[in-house]
Amino acid sequence: MHSDVRWRLCWENELQLADHVELSDFFRKTYAGAVDVKPFEGGRSWAGARPEFRAIGYDAHGIAAHICILRRFIKVGEVDLLVAELGLYGVRSDLEGFGISFSMHAVYPVLQQLGVPFAFGTVRHAMRNHVERVCRNGLAAIVSGVRVRSTHPEVYPDLPPTRVEDVLVFVVPIGRSMSEWPSGTLIDRNGPEL
Repeated sequence: MHSDVRWRLCWENELQLADHVELSDFFRKTYAGAVDVKPFEGGRSWAGARPEFRAIGYDAHGIAAHICILRRFIKVGEVDLLVAELGLYGVRSDLEGFGISFSMHAVYPVLQQLGVPFAFGTVRHAMRNHVERVCRNGLAAIVSGVRVRSTHPEVYPDLPPTRVEDVLVFVVPIGRSMSEWPSGTLIDRNGPEL
């Protein structure tokens, strides 16, 4: 079934208004019940930080899958590190058996072209099975015992400006080996999650 998916790899500024509206609808349907879908109202196709690059999978039924990239510096323990953050994973419910793994295969060549040492992403622990599929192929590794601090995408008078989350962290070695990933129990995003 996934062989029928064709991928569109595009920079954020290549998207048209109709693309954002279609993606917004896709995210509201895909994330319904799992996360707050309010950020995707009104044709908005991002939730926190706005992505730099997107891989959008299409099939005969419309958008089938999505993953996006934002290059940023994070701090792992005491080490500043350039990464390509991966986020806004989405796979249409009828294709969930393929999960993140086929999205990652589509975007891996782009990650290599960006010249970053690692890609990094976080997901809810409920998505562990999807991430483990990627790890079995050797494309990524789950990093245990790490919490992630991020800023809120908006300022709220009743909330602190940052939050620390216990999420599942995975790392994709691109320009370096996994043994070169810094140790540390806290990753500072220094911005909102993607």
